[in-house]
Amino acid sequence: MEGALSEVKYPWWYPEALAGRRANLEIRGRVLTGLRAFMAERDIVEVETPALQVSPGLEPHLLAFATELHGVHPDQRRQLYLHTSPEFAMKKLLVAGMPRLWQLARVFRNGERSATHHPEFAMVEWYRAGAGLAEVMADCRALVRMAATVSGRDVFRFQGIDADPYAEWHTLTVADAFGTYTGIDLLATCPDPYAPDQRLLAKAAVSAGIRVGDGDRWDDIFFRVMLERIEPMLGAGAPTFLTDYPVSMAALARPKPDDPRLAERFELYVCGVELANAFGELTDPAVQRARFESDMDLQFQLYGRRTPIDEEFLAALTYGMPDSSGIALGFDRLVMLCAGAGAIEEVLWAPVTVP
Repeated sequence: MEGALSEVKYPWWYPEALAGRRANLEIRGRVLTGLRAFMAERDIVEVETPALQVSPGLEPHLLAFATELHGVHPDQRRQLYLHTSPEFAMKKLLVAGMPRLWQLARVFRNGERSATHHPEFAMVEWYRAGAGLAEVMADCRALVRMAATVSGRDVFRFQGIDADPYAEWHTLTVADAFGTYTGIDLLATCPDPYAPDQRLLAKAAVSAGIRVGDGDRWDDIFFRVMLERIEPMLGAGAPTFLTDYPVSMAALARPKPDDPRLAERFELYVCGVELANAFGELTDPAVQRARFESDMDLQFQLYGRRTPIDEEFLAALTYGMPDSSGIALGFDRLVMLCAGAGAIEEVLWAPVTVP
């Protein structure tokens, strides 16, 4: 893989190891400089919010890092978490009156390490008040093309898949992706949009030759189909927006006005790699609370833990958050594509190391 170490021979801090990453790190620097100029040109203000939060993010399957905050007195202690996303804090700034804001945040997710995952990574997150997903899609196209240009990359290539960022980008709905790549009628398995029918999806998946376990829920089967059959096909030839997720798969997104079974959500894929995740933001505090509580019930059922809900975030929604759209984009993954690297650690100055 061009621009990558073919084999790790030295600890990351050896001069030889750094020399093998230097070209990638120079590209990282150019993309970062371009990113700040890109946001400034669009009057999107850079902000900074704390990594320590009462609630790290409430996706049931994410495992957060917990820590303890000590007060002045020894008995003043409170459990906090390293955030999995700066989303809650940035939305509070939307409520406070910031119409366009972005952040390059260090975020933390435990139990995740692979060629495209790292326990601490860099996420670009931005929000636009009064904007829809079309504006955020336009941001994505321009940002990815800027990154390709400053890195001298005409075509992205990862694991044998090419994608031309300058070509016309593809748009595909989740339902169409299921139909095209598996023959499954996904929406037929969602007669109740908030309680999809596991039996219907299990039957369709088995017919499509996809393994279904005895204890699999609807969500489990959905993710397996995505991982095994759909994601490897996305972003080939050109980047792809995967749109119109079932509303049950988007706890922080608002339903589509013309089809309440679906959420205003898209993910961006390039060369089979998930690069970004975007929402038309949910602003109803009662609906948001109900979704959080449902997710935490599921988290407890699956893992025996219950992450606290950020009550201040719900209070901010009650105060009034403007209609907005927001997106989180994996900065390290973008640099990987720009550098032609084969693994995320090849574009990091220093990885998280375990003795």
